[in-house]
Parts: sequence; C-alpha cells; structure tokens
Amino acid sequence: MIDNVQNVSSLSLTRGLGTTATESSQSMTGAAESAASQNSAMSFANVLGSMATDAVGSLKMAETKSFEAIQGTANTREVVDAMLQAEQSLQTAIAFRDKVVNAYLEITKMQM
Repeated sequence: MIDNVQNVSSLSLTRGLGTTATESSQSMTGAAESAASQNSAMSFANVLGSMATDAVGSLKMAETKSFEAIQGTANTREVVDAMLQAEQSLQTAIAFRDKVVNAYLEITKMQM
C-alpha cells in the first residue's frame, strides 16, 4: 500500500528533492517525460483500486497468519507483523474515507 502512495508521488515533478542540483536538472527532463507517460497510464481510480486491493490483501494475509498461529505452524513474529500491517492498512483506508466524506460534505455545503 505504501508503494502505491509512493507511485502517486512519482506523478509530481518534485521527486528529486534529495538529489543535487545537477542531478536534479538532468533528471527533470526524464521525469517530465516519465510523468507524462504515467499520467496517461495511471488514473486516480486505478491508484485507489490498487490501494484497496492491497489493503484487502494485507487483511487476508493477517487472517491467514492468525489461522496458522492457531494451528501452530506460524511464528509469533510473523503473525504480529501481519496484524500490524493489516491494522496500518485499515487505518489508512479509514482516514482516506473520512477525508473523502468530509470533502463531499464541504462541496454539498457550497452555495450555487
């Protein structure tokens, strides 16, 4: 899920903040070309869909690991890691949902 958020940040031209000025100027032309190709390939709906798919995948992985722990085949560390990742994915999805609902409510309050 974090990878998808990083993919969204790759759409902006400010990716090269950690590079030097010469590297940044050299990579800006390549970044502009790659951003243009990514804009056509990636849409907001695609990013949201992949984020939702990843969140569901992490929840299923945590469920699988917890069943493996009950059966005694999974390490406790693996179960805890899977559960924490699932919790983080769920909290991110809930926060994003809340932001979308708040934005919708603000739009509906606007006077026409």
